[in-house]
Amino acid sequence: MSNRAMRRQQAKHTKPPAPPQAEGVTRQRILFCSNAPFSATGYGVQTAQVVTRLTRDQHEVAIACNYGLQGAETVWNGGVRLYPCGVSGYSDDIMNAHAQHWAHGSELPSLVVILFDVWALENPGIKQIPKIAAWAPVDHQPAPPKVIAWLKRDNVMPIAMSRFAERMMADDGLDSIYVPHAVEAIFQPTPSFADADGKMVTGHDLMGVDPDRFVVMMNSANKGRTPVRKCFGENLLAFSIFAKNHPDAMLYLHTEASAIATGVDLRALIRGCGIPEDQVCFVDQYLYRMNLPQQALAALYSAADVLLATSAGEGFGVPVVEAQSCGTRVIVSDWTAQTELVGDGWAVEVQPLWDPYQDAWFATPMIPRIVDALEEAYAAERGPSQQAVNFAADYDADVVYAKYWRPALEQLAAWTPTVAEVAT
Repeated sequence: MSNRAMRRQQAKHTKPPAPPQAEGVTRQRILFCSNAPFSATGYGVQTAQVVTRLTRDQHEVAIACNYGLQGAETVWNGGVRLYPCGVSGYSDDIMNAHAQHWAHGSELPSLVVILFDVWALENPGIKQIPKIAAWAPVDHQPAPPKVIAWLKRDNVMPIAMSRFAERMMADDGLDSIYVPHAVEAIFQPTPSFADADGKMVTGHDLMGVDPDRFVVMMNSANKGRTPVRKCFGENLLAFSIFAKNHPDAMLYLHTEASAIATGVDLRALIRGCGIPEDQVCFVDQYLYRMNLPQQALAALYSAADVLLATSAGEGFGVPVVEAQSCGTRVIVSDWTAQTELVGDGWAVEVQPLWDPYQDAWFATPMIPRIVDALEEAYAAERGPSQQAVNFAADYDADVVYAKYWRPALEQLAAWTPTVAEVAT
């Protein structure tokens, strides 16, 4: 075992224990509208995380799925009711009907929580829902006009998932409740784990990469082209420049390789950037689509020397916290919510990029500054960063639920909005 691998094996980190069930909680009947909790998406992961804890606090919770469940209702996690998707692209056509169905006959106060991009929810029936808590991403500066207009509805209470979003909403005269996204305790330095056959596997095994190589990891959804929000072009070109002086560098891409999800043909981009074949590899594409276990993802983060995650804008950026929970430093854009999520790593300089679809600013990370950050990561001491681990502990799912969700829910229970608008 190499010295580097031994340092990873010796890494220890204790996550805070799960809190006991809260006393004095005002129980509510909650419809959580987002991706299905078993879907391999950021929204799906947060949905599963929060709903699990809501039910633990004895709230009555159902999930209205706008992705991941078609055709019929089902149950999840011991009895949580899942409503299926509607006909429209974001299921906003059926959201009000699901809300009415779930609230009917209950003596508990009802609440709808939406975790999604609210600008996409245009069905007028949503205006008839009495109380909506909108946990909505803000990934531009300033907040896009469509987002602000939606959040200013009389029946909506905004929940800001970042301090950046909280500031952007305040700039437009909106008071919001701050509740950040969070990560589960399984994300910790993970030198190896037992696979389904009981065999001990490392992240390097999963990557197929020698443990003595310097691994740059990207974990970004390959979706969208106008613009490419995850800035694959800038990130890969920067790695290409960096790798010319570091033949031991390896780029591991934990994403869809093809353009099938209206994304980028990354293999063509790799050729265009001139990255040698022996310095780049992808996650197994079948396993990626089948949703790798989170423990495997923790091992992958732990095997990486740095997470490369600069983008044009982020509502939050969960992989950045997941990676730091595993002791891995990060490189992000100095823009939107990304800046506040760096405990150990680099926030690189950006150039503003106008997004005409949202009438607000995205930003392009500067390629030379990404290269500089990669060089500094290469020069840093190998092995897990305790500074990163300590920072990420504030975003532990149990800590965030106890510190932010419980007070937020009490505030929402006491909130009496004006009469909801009537659909026209």
